[in-house]
Amino acid sequence: MRRCKVTAMQTTRICLSPHAPFRIQHSKGFTLVEILVVVLIITILATVVGIRVANQPGQARVAAAKAQLMVFRTGLNLYRMNHGQVPTAAQGLDALCREPTRPPVPQGYPQEGYIESRTPPPDPWGKPYVYLVPGPDGLPYDVITYGADGEPGGTGDNADLSLSGL
Repeated sequence: MRRCKVTAMQTTRICLSPHAPFRIQHSKGFTLVEILVVVLIITILATVVGIRVANQPGQARVAAAKAQLMVFRTGLNLYRMNHGQVPTAAQGLDALCREPTRPPVPQGYPQEGYIESRTPPPDPWGKPYVYLVPGPDGLPYDVITYGADGEPGGTGDNADLSLSGL
């Protein structure tokens, strides 16, 4: 007669049999209960995080805008390294997505562009970013979003965010 003892949350069984008093068997994989416990924990964590983010949509949009501004900064710096200058104001941020047709047309423009989008993404409030050439304080460029209200100035969710301010 074979009797096995399964230890909790482990995949090792200690079996007693007439021929081998203590024989250890190793199971491969996880039990259904273990998988369900992990799924339950992940669900609880996702719910807690989701509730916190849902309660602070303004902060989430500000964080998304800052991330998008950094993508523009990277694309503009790569464009400048490859072509010796940033796109003109007339070319705008579209020059990061597809080859400009307005002069000066760059030579050797990469087929995939400089950011992973075929058009410049809008800010998290659905408005276009503002591209300035030259930028303030002697900077070669600046990219600005005017926040939730779409107007210069403001505080909180309506505050302006720009590359020069990051």
